[in-house]
Amino acid sequence: MSQNQVTQMPTDTTTANLNLRITVYVALFTALIIIGGYISVPLPLGSVPIVLADLFVMVTGLFLGFKWGVTSVALYLSLGALGLPVFASGTSGLAVLFGPTGGYLFGYLLLVASVGFIASKGKQSIIKNLTALVIGNMLLYAIGVPWLKAVMNLSWAGALAAGLTPFIPGIIIKITVAAALSRAFLPRFNDSASVK
Repeated sequence: MSQNQVTQMPTDTTTANLNLRITVYVALFTALIIIGGYISVPLPLGSVPIVLADLFVMVTGLFLGFKWGVTSVALYLSLGALGLPVFASGTSGLAVLFGPTGGYLFGYLLLVASVGFIASKGKQSIIKNLTALVIGNMLLYAIGVPWLKAVMNLSWAGALAAGLTPFIPGIIIKITVAAALSRAFLPRFNDSASVK
Protein backbone atom coordinates (compact mmCIF):
# COMPACT_ATOMS: atom_id res chain seq x y z
CA MET A 1 0.00 0.00 0.00
CA SER A 2 1.38 3.39 -0.92
CA GLN A 3 1.55 6.33 1.47
CA ASN A 4 -1.25 8.10 -0.47
CA GLN A 5 -3.58 5.12 -0.07
CA VAL A 6 -2.92 4.98 3.65
CA THR A 7 -3.68 8.68 4.12
CA GLN A 8 -6.93 8.41 2.13
CA MET A 9 -8.37 5.74 4.44
CA PRO A 10 -10.76 7.13 7.02
CA THR A 11 -9.19 7.53 10.41
CA ASP A 12 -12.52 7.88 12.21
CA THR A 13 -13.77 4.44 13.19
CA THR A 14 -16.94 5.77 14.81
CA THR A 15 -19.04 5.20 11.69
CA ALA A 16 -17.68 1.69 11.22
CA ASN A 17 -18.32 0.85 14.88
CA LEU A 18 -21.86 2.23 14.67
CA ASN A 19 -22.59 0.23 11.51
CA LEU A 20 -21.27 -2.94 13.14
CA ARG A 21 -23.27 -2.28 16.29
CA ILE A 22 -26.50 -1.72 14.31
CA THR A 23 -25.89 -4.87 12.27
CA VAL A 24 -25.41 -6.89 15.44
CA TYR A 25 -28.56 -5.44 17.04
CA VAL A 26 -30.67 -6.09 13.94
CA ALA A 27 -29.40 -9.68 13.81
CA LEU A 28 -29.94 -10.16 17.56
CA PHE A 29 -33.53 -8.92 17.50
CA THR A 30 -34.25 -10.97 14.37
CA ALA A 31 -32.96 -14.03 16.25
CA LEU A 32 -35.23 -13.20 19.20
CA ILE A 33 -38.25 -13.03 16.87
CA ILE A 34 -37.27 -16.41 15.40
CA ILE A 35 -36.95 -17.92 18.88
CA GLY A 36 -40.34 -16.46 19.75
CA GLY A 37 -41.83 -18.21 16.74
CA TYR A 38 -40.51 -21.53 17.93
CA ILE A 39 -42.30 -21.01 21.24
CA SER A 40 -45.67 -21.89 19.77
CA VAL A 41 -48.89 -23.31 21.22
CA PRO A 42 -51.46 -24.49 18.65
CA LEU A 43 -55.08 -23.76 19.43
CA PRO A 44 -57.91 -26.20 18.79
CA LEU A 45 -60.00 -23.44 17.20
CA GLY A 46 -58.13 -22.71 13.98
CA SER A 47 -54.80 -22.38 12.38
CA VAL A 48 -53.39 -19.37 14.29
CA PRO A 49 -51.10 -20.52 17.15
CA ILE A 50 -50.12 -18.59 20.24
CA VAL A 51 -46.50 -17.49 19.74
CA LEU A 52 -44.03 -15.22 21.48
CA ALA A 53 -42.75 -13.78 18.21
CA ASP A 54 -45.12 -10.82 18.46
CA LEU A 55 -43.73 -9.98 21.92
CA PHE A 56 -40.24 -9.79 20.43
CA VAL A 57 -41.54 -7.73 17.49
CA MET A 58 -42.91 -5.24 20.04
CA VAL A 59 -39.61 -5.19 21.93
CA THR A 60 -37.76 -4.73 18.63
CA GLY A 61 -39.81 -1.63 17.86
CA LEU A 62 -39.22 -0.19 21.31
CA PHE A 63 -35.48 -0.79 21.29
CA LEU A 64 -34.48 -0.34 17.64
CA GLY A 65 -36.98 2.30 16.58
CA PHE A 66 -38.74 2.59 13.25
CA LYS A 67 -35.95 2.18 10.69
CA TRP A 68 -33.94 -0.63 12.26
CA GLY A 69 -37.00 -2.33 13.73
CA VAL A 70 -38.57 -2.59 10.27
CA THR A 71 -35.24 -3.82 8.94
CA SER A 72 -35.13 -6.58 11.56
CA VAL A 73 -38.71 -7.77 10.88
CA ALA A 74 -38.18 -7.57 7.11
CA LEU A 75 -35.10 -9.77 7.54
CA TYR A 76 -37.19 -12.25 9.56
CA LEU A 77 -39.89 -12.37 6.85
CA SER A 78 -37.28 -12.68 4.09
CA LEU A 79 -35.57 -15.60 5.81
CA GLY A 80 -38.90 -17.38 6.16
CA ALA A 81 -39.88 -16.65 2.55
CA LEU A 82 -36.56 -18.11 1.39
CA GLY A 83 -37.34 -21.37 3.17
CA LEU A 84 -35.50 -21.10 6.47
CA PRO A 85 -37.68 -22.57 9.25
CA VAL A 86 -38.21 -19.33 11.18
CA PHE A 87 -42.00 -19.03 11.39
CA ALA A 88 -44.23 -20.53 14.09
CA SER A 89 -43.21 -24.09 15.01
CA GLY A 90 -40.34 -24.04 12.51
CA THR A 91 -42.44 -23.59 9.37
CA SER A 92 -41.31 -21.59 6.35
CA GLY A 93 -41.93 -20.72 2.75
CA LEU A 94 -44.32 -18.70 0.66
CA ALA A 95 -47.19 -21.07 1.45
CA VAL A 96 -46.96 -20.02 5.11
CA LEU A 97 -46.38 -16.37 4.24
CA PHE A 98 -49.51 -16.28 2.06
CA GLY A 99 -51.49 -18.83 4.10
CA PRO A 100 -53.95 -18.26 6.96
CA THR A 101 -51.33 -16.71 9.27
CA GLY A 102 -49.78 -14.53 6.56
CA GLY A 103 -51.74 -11.47 7.61
CA TYR A 104 -50.21 -11.66 11.06
CA LEU A 105 -46.73 -12.12 9.59
CA PHE A 106 -47.12 -9.09 7.32
CA GLY A 107 -48.81 -7.31 10.22
CA TYR A 108 -45.54 -7.63 12.14
CA LEU A 109 -44.20 -4.91 9.82
CA LEU A 110 -47.02 -2.56 10.85
CA LEU A 111 -46.58 -3.53 14.51
CA VAL A 112 -42.86 -2.80 14.60
CA ALA A 113 -43.19 0.32 12.43
CA SER A 114 -45.90 1.91 14.55
CA VAL A 115 -44.26 0.97 17.86
CA GLY A 116 -40.86 2.17 16.65
CA PHE A 117 -42.23 5.40 15.22
CA ILE A 118 -44.37 6.40 18.19
CA ALA A 119 -42.01 5.26 20.95
CA SER A 120 -38.93 6.95 19.50
CA LYS A 121 -40.49 10.42 19.19
CA GLY A 122 -39.65 12.84 21.97
CA LYS A 123 -38.95 11.97 25.56
CA GLN A 124 -39.34 8.33 26.66
CA SER A 125 -42.32 7.58 28.87
CA ILE A 126 -44.18 4.45 29.89
CA ILE A 127 -47.50 5.99 28.73
CA LYS A 128 -46.11 6.70 25.28
CA ASN A 129 -44.67 3.18 25.04
CA LEU A 130 -47.97 1.62 26.16
CA THR A 131 -49.83 3.74 23.60
CA ALA A 132 -47.42 2.63 20.88
CA LEU A 133 -47.85 -1.02 21.85
CA VAL A 134 -51.65 -0.83 21.89
CA ILE A 135 -51.80 0.93 18.51
CA GLY A 136 -49.30 -1.52 17.05
CA ASN A 137 -51.33 -4.52 18.20
CA MET A 138 -54.52 -2.98 16.85
CA LEU A 139 -52.83 -2.67 13.45
CA LEU A 140 -51.49 -6.24 13.68
CA TYR A 141 -54.93 -7.71 14.25
CA ALA A 142 -56.54 -5.30 11.77
CA ILE A 143 -54.46 -7.04 9.09
CA GLY A 144 -54.37 -10.55 10.55
CA VAL A 145 -58.08 -11.14 11.18
CA PRO A 146 -59.40 -10.04 7.75
CA TRP A 147 -56.59 -12.00 6.07
CA LEU A 148 -57.56 -15.10 8.06
CA LYS A 149 -61.22 -14.54 7.15
CA ALA A 150 -60.42 -14.27 3.44
CA VAL A 151 -58.01 -17.22 3.22
CA MET A 152 -60.09 -19.58 5.37
CA ASN A 153 -63.42 -18.35 3.96
CA LEU A 154 -64.77 -17.69 7.48
CA SER A 155 -67.55 -15.46 8.70
CA TRP A 156 -66.56 -12.40 10.70
CA ALA A 157 -67.65 -14.15 13.88
CA GLY A 158 -65.56 -17.19 12.97
CA ALA A 159 -62.53 -15.08 12.07
CA LEU A 160 -62.74 -13.15 15.33
CA ALA A 161 -63.21 -16.38 17.31
CA ALA A 162 -60.19 -18.00 15.65
CA GLY A 163 -57.93 -14.99 15.14
CA LEU A 164 -58.53 -12.50 17.94
CA THR A 165 -60.64 -13.52 20.93
CA PRO A 166 -58.37 -16.29 22.31
CA PHE A 167 -55.37 -13.97 22.05
CA ILE A 168 -56.70 -11.01 24.06
CA PRO A 169 -55.33 -12.16 27.47
CA GLY A 170 -51.96 -12.89 25.85
CA ILE A 171 -51.93 -9.50 24.12
CA ILE A 172 -52.43 -7.77 27.47
CA ILE A 173 -49.66 -9.82 29.10
CA LYS A 174 -47.25 -9.28 26.19
CA ILE A 175 -47.87 -5.52 26.13
CA THR A 176 -47.24 -5.40 29.89
CA VAL A 177 -44.01 -7.42 29.57
CA ALA A 178 -42.76 -5.33 26.62
CA ALA A 179 -43.48 -2.09 28.50
CA ALA A 180 -41.74 -3.43 31.62
CA LEU A 181 -38.70 -4.49 29.59
CA SER A 182 -38.51 -1.07 27.98
CA ARG A 183 -38.78 0.66 31.33
CA ALA A 184 -36.07 -1.52 32.87
CA PHE A 185 -33.58 -1.77 30.01
CA LEU A 186 -34.27 0.89 27.37
CA PRO A 187 -32.49 3.77 29.15
CA ARG A 188 -29.30 1.71 29.45
CA PHE A 189 -29.69 0.40 25.90
CA ASN A 190 -30.05 3.94 24.54
CA ASP A 191 -27.01 5.08 26.50
CA SER A 192 -24.87 2.38 24.91
CA ALA A 193 -26.38 2.38 21.41
CA SER A 194 -27.29 5.04 18.91
CA VAL A 195 -29.60 3.09 16.62
CA LYS A 196 -32.78 5.18 16.30
